[in-house]
Formats: sequence, C-alpha cells, structure tokens
Amino acid sequence: MKYFGVVGSILIWFLVFVSFVEVNKGQIPTTLDGPFKPVTVPLDQSFRGHAVDLPDTDSRVQRTVEGFEPEQISVSLSATYDSIWVSWITGEYQIGDNIKPLDPSKVGSVVQYGKDKSSLRRKAIGQSVIYNQLYPFEGLQNYTSGIIHHVQLTGLKPDTLYYYRCGDPSIPAMSTIYHFKTMPISSPKSYPKRIAIVGDLGLTYNTTSTISHLTGNNPDLVLLVGDVTYANLYLTNGTGSDCYSCSFPDTPIHETYQPRWDYWGRYMQSLVSKIPIMVLEGNHEVEEQAENQTFAAYRSRFAFPSKESGSSSLLYYSFNAGGIHFIMLGGYVAYNKSDDQYKWLEKDLANVDRTVTPWLVATWHPPWYSTYTAHYREAECMKVAMEELLYEYGVDLVFNGHVHAYERSNRVYNYTLDPCGPVHITVGDGGNREKMAIEHADEPGKCPDPASTPDKFMGGFCAYNFTSGPAAGNFCWDQQPEYSAYRESSFGHGILEVKNETHALWTWHRNQDMYNKAGDIIYIVRQPEKCPIKPKVIKPWLIQNYKFD
Repeated sequence: MKYFGVVGSILIWFLVFVSFVEVNKGQIPTTLDGPFKPVTVPLDQSFRGHAVDLPDTDSRVQRTVEGFEPEQISVSLSATYDSIWVSWITGEYQIGDNIKPLDPSKVGSVVQYGKDKSSLRRKAIGQSVIYNQLYPFEGLQNYTSGIIHHVQLTGLKPDTLYYYRCGDPSIPAMSTIYHFKTMPISSPKSYPKRIAIVGDLGLTYNTTSTISHLTGNNPDLVLLVGDVTYANLYLTNGTGSDCYSCSFPDTPIHETYQPRWDYWGRYMQSLVSKIPIMVLEGNHEVEEQAENQTFAAYRSRFAFPSKESGSSSLLYYSFNAGGIHFIMLGGYVAYNKSDDQYKWLEKDLANVDRTVTPWLVATWHPPWYSTYTAHYREAECMKVAMEELLYEYGVDLVFNGHVHAYERSNRVYNYTLDPCGPVHITVGDGGNREKMAIEHADEPGKCPDPASTPDKFMGGFCAYNFTSGPAAGNFCWDQQPEYSAYRESSFGHGILEVKNETHALWTWHRNQDMYNKAGDIIYIVRQPEKCPIKPKVIKPWLIQNYKFD
C-alpha cells in the first residue's frame, strides 16, 4: 500500500506538471504564456521530512580547531565584482553566569590571497568584534562570542578564481587554503551561471538535505532570505521546542541559545567558505536581550556591503552580481516614506543603470503575496509603503521566505494581475524545525482573524478587507487567488539562471526528488519595451554642470 501511495503522489505531480507545460507543447513555460491558472499540488503525505535539529553531539557542528585557529569561515560579496569579504571566528564562545569576553585586539585579522595557490602574495587586514547576548534575569545564562573577523579584499578581477587563507600569522594561527570566484563584470551580457535562493534554513536533518541538493546544483552565489539558525527556539539552557510560545509561555524575555549560531557556522563552512553567501534578516534574528538590544548576532556574524551601497544600516543594502542588481530590504526596520530605509531605497533605485544591470531583483523576509494561512498578509503595511515605488522602477523578481512552503505568483501589482508587475516567489521551505506550512487562507475555515495578522516587530495594521476584485468585502479569497500561479508544501531550494538581458530560468528543487529534477520550472521574461520604468533621478550637481541648448 505504501508503494502505491508513493506512486500515486508521483503520478499527481506528473499530471500537474504536464498540464502546466502543455501550453507550450512540452516546452518550458514562460511568463509570456501567463497569467497561469492557479495550481495547488496536493500535500505529499509520504514525505514529511525530518525537521529535527542536529544535536551538539553531531560531528558536523563540533569545534575541530585549536586555540585561535580560524573556524566558521565564509565569504560574501561587496557591492561590486572587484571586492569580497572574508569572515571567520577565532577563540571559543562562553555561556553561563560568569563570562569574560575575549579581547579582539589580541588576535589579528589577516587574509593572504592570490590567483596562484602556491604563492599567496597579497595581504589584507580587517577588523574584529565580539558580541554579547545578555539577559538581566536570574537563572538565565549569558553568552559571549568568539572573536569575529571581517576582512575586505579589494582590487579583484572579475570572474576570477582566487585562493586565500585567513587568521593571524603572528601567533601563528592560519587556516588551510580555500578558494572563491569573483562575480562577472556588471554588463547586460554577463551573469553568474547559477544563483541558489533559500529561506528559513535552520539546522535540522531537513536542512542537511536542502544543502546537499543545493550544493549539487553548483551555485556561484547563495542568497539566504532570512531566518538563519532558529537559535530563538531555545532557552538559554539549551532546551528547545518547535513552538517557543507553546512550550515556554512564562519566560520573562524571549530567550535564545546562542551556541546554535556557532553550530550553524561550522556546518555551513564547507559551502560558504568558497561560495559567497548574502544574507538578510528574518524575524528569528531579532533576538531581544538586555537594554532592548536586537539583532546582535546577525549584525556581528555577517559582513554586509551596507557602506559600499550607501546604506546606513546593516539591515538593508544592495549589490551587483553581473548584470543583476539585488536589493536586500529589511522587513523588521522602519520602512515608511519618512524613514531612512525608504529614502535609501529611492536613491538606490534611481541610481540603477538598466543598460548595465538590466535585471532588478528585490528580496525581503515576509512575503506580500502568500496565500498560506501562516503569516497571511502579515507584511501588509510594508507592502502599502513600498510596493508602488518598486513597481515604478520595474522590479522584475521578488524573493521572500517566512512562510514554510513554496509559492510562485503570476505577475502582480496591488493584488491585480499586471503584465508589468514582478513575479513574487516564496522559498521559506529550507527545512527548519517549525515544519511546513500546509493550510491555505482560501480553504473553508482557514482564513485568519485580521486582528491576529500584525507582527509586533513590523508594526501597524494595514490588512483590511479587499475593496475590489473577486474577494471584495472579504479578508480572504474563497478559492486560490488568481495571482497565485503555483503552490506546494515541500522542503527545498530554488536556482535562478539569468540567460541574457530578457530571459531567466527559475527552477525549484524539492528535497524528496532526484538531484537533477525540478518541481517547478519557468522562464521569467522581461519586456522593457512594454513596461517602461521610471526615469532616473538627475542629481543636482549634474543639472548645474549640464549645458542646455
């Protein structure tokens, strides 16, 4: 019977896929063939995954270095191809009642690098920090990190393999030799071959499957769209739960177990020491502590090109990867028109030259177009504040996480099908221990109470009943909304392959499938001649120096 259940699930998927591509007579569909009739793939009961966190006894998360040797090594991009950040940690974290922070000045931050593995003649020196997670309540354990190093390498050649090692040669405490490849030069003809996009990763056995599949797709860049370690599903004594508020309703503050960050860094090192990873914050990175501090681990552990992209915050920034301009927005920092993030976004968009970077991709954690009951219309105030601006500048694609399932929209703007609107893709299915979202808001009895939808860290209430369209007068649709093209509750990751200045191949890969198989596949097609974008802002100094006829 189990055999027939599996066969039946495969048959259902196959029939859905065939119906989805038949419009192109067996060819891969494109957004030009849309809008597509909404598809919901039935829940595959034969595969629920293994959403259990790796224990601290797992060899993949244990410390294997000695003294001040580097560990948790990673690379990330700067704003342009000619610069890379190298990050790592030295020394051991401490957790308990009597912690003594390490002194960052005692260990150097040095990267030796070059194009010849046998001759690393170039050297860059960076900075180092530690952070603390402190709780002013009796019985809670405090944490202080190892020394976190960030070094920026500059003057790099595009699309070039570099070798490097990091550490402090004066101790000596240097890593073994690793390598990375820079992004191609920004132009309409050059793109990274594959960009992996994943969200809500955590560190479960599902996570290991996701990362195994992702690594098998040989990405040149990894985007993690929020919710990294889920350290805040734990008490400071290391006791964890799939639902913190259910298991620990009476804690005086939302606790975390910060060593989970170190476990995650160790597990991910084999991938992110050679493939750049770009991260943005999710709600699980807020991590409240003493004196109302938030995001301490997130701000400290990753290097962000905020300064290089003109941002005053580590919670939002932008960068180029070949002919793609990525905008990484913060869902948990002020975003209204009078706020710094919105003003920065306006400037960043105005400075994008679409003749150099034709593709414009925006990412943030909580989705605007998700039809699942979980987090339904939770980010409505952010949508109200920013959607028009992103539409005016012709954003092509939007990636989100937060909802633990997969969903791809038709081109949409303001809940209306629009051939010039972006395609919104939710990939919050990386494998974390909170498990999958399976209920849809359009199912009978599954529409949430509007009063329950706001997130306290996002602020405001904007999710009112629809005033027009098929759902007018209601808070939810009574069927899968027309803007939702495809949705499925499975763990996985996505791969974006930009082919040229108008075509990009998107594939979504489910953990239960073979490594070379896609659960969803479509070409995203830009139509710049049909969808003109807002003209660039002319800077005052240009006006002053321009000679009018």
